[in-house]
Amino acid sequence: MRGAHPHFGGQPFERKLGAGAVDHFQRAGDHAVMIGLLWVFGHGCLRFGEGYAGQGATGDPKIAAFAFAALAQAAGLGHITPMAKQLDYAQMRAIFTRFQALEPEPKGELYHTNAFTLVVAVALSAQATDAGVNKATRPLFAIADTPQKMLDLGLEQVTEAIRTIGLYRNKAKNVVKLSQILVEEYGGEVPSSRAALQSLPGVGRKTANVVLNMWFGQPAQAVDTHIFRIGNRTGICPGKDVDTVERAIEDNVPAEFQHHAHHWLILHGRYICVARKPKCGICPIRDLCPYEEKTE
Repeated sequence: MRGAHPHFGGQPFERKLGAGAVDHFQRAGDHAVMIGLLWVFGHGCLRFGEGYAGQGATGDPKIAAFAFAALAQAAGLGHITPMAKQLDYAQMRAIFTRFQALEPEPKGELYHTNAFTLVVAVALSAQATDAGVNKATRPLFAIADTPQKMLDLGLEQVTEAIRTIGLYRNKAKNVVKLSQILVEEYGGEVPSSRAALQSLPGVGRKTANVVLNMWFGQPAQAVDTHIFRIGNRTGICPGKDVDTVERAIEDNVPAEFQHHAHHWLILHGRYICVARKPKCGICPIRDLCPYEEKTE
């Protein structure tokens, strides 16, 4: 995502899209793959999918939670974010008023020229950085910016064009298939309903919501790993899975902020409320955030 405002929280945004690999848990959260139950010391557990810390062998839920986090790190699950309580209306309004003041018109960072190239770009961005996708798609879209042109290009050339992107072979097949469907069933146009978008190969609910929001102007909420993390960390939109988080945004964000809500949250999660060491010292909503382990 790209913000028009040069500063956020008093400091320049750090546009280092490739800095630091996203850990396995956060990647799994992006695809709603959540681990529901892990036993600690045989007698206690932390059901982090529901945000519940059970009694450990010592009888102290904090110790049980600590042990769980340690085991999760050892198992390669990465940073674990506990689920905070949903913030109230006044807190939500205050938070999004600040986001709006700092970034009135937030925009996505994926390069696109029309609805079709947006669909393709978002579909390609799964398990990839926006910068990496843009590097591949700028020359691709220069010669194939419509479904028919993409079909004419053919699978072999599409595959070669995006080979620098993760899972490029399968993604290339999806791009060609969705292009064919758009030509044959939708007259070469991108449909404007979530159901129709999700019927396209490689297009899930998140991709559909991005397209509905960015191109068709609908207040659809695309929940990615950043939103899932900060939603649970801050209480802005807590939930055990991405569908619950999406509903929390729809139900609790004041209507006038709905259209840009997911952009603001992604920006905040990508550049300030990062996974391993959130930059609380420059956070514009620090005083409204219930997260206990704040950094300086």
